[in-house]
Amino acid sequence: MKRVILSAGLISVLAACVSAPTGPTVAVMPRQGKPFEVFQQEDQQCREFAANAVKDTSNAALKDGATSALVGAALGAAAGAVIGGGSHTNVGTGAGVGLLGGAGLGAINASGKENQAQGQYNIAYQQCMYAKGNQVPSYKGN
Repeated sequence: MKRVILSAGLISVLAACVSAPTGPTVAVMPRQGKPFEVFQQEDQQCREFAANAVKDTSNAALKDGATSALVGAALGAAAGAVIGGGSHTNVGTGAGVGLLGGAGLGAINASGKENQAQGQYNIAYQQCMYAKGNQVPSYKGN
């Protein structure tokens, strides 16, 4: 029973590591002459627009992380049983090792999707702010 609780706790910790973008990581400036209060309203509207644009991507990152941990635990339990010659004594150890490995792989996969979600959030935010007449700085490519 302790192993089940520990496993559930580890999956919860993994799930807590994955988060949706909370704001843009790009700078946008109001156009000259625009009141700051109007800029703040547009910023809030565009944050909501961008959050809705990446909602599915953020949820996918969370699901992938938890799924990898569960699959790892199941495979580890099976491997523990096979290695132990069918004995149930190694099933828990195998499940624990599999859970740790699955959680690690899940964290790596989720991190990549989280970065992808932040990039998509930034693009949606910039598009919205640009459409409202704000200045979106660009950078020169190599």
